[in-house]
Amino acid sequence: MRALLALLVGAFGLGAWLRRRQRLQPRAYDFSPAEELRAKLAETRASDEPARTDASPPEPGRDPDSRRQDVHDRARQRIDELH
Repeated sequence: MRALLALLVGAFGLGAWLRRRQRLQPRAYDFSPAEELRAKLAETRASDEPARTDASPPEPGRDPDSRRQDVHDRARQRIDELH
């Protein structure tokens, strides 16, 4: 009886170990998920390029308060365009 119980417990443990080992092995992909994400990111950046042409570099002679006010004004204008 003890031998049968030991055999059953051992078989159960071996099965659990084999399932865990199979789960932890890295899977071989035919494609790279990272490459797919990089391609999507490049596509998104390419579509965003024309939208960035209207941004002008900051003028070095202006004080921070007037530049800040300009940024806020442009943001309000964009928000109004969205509504």
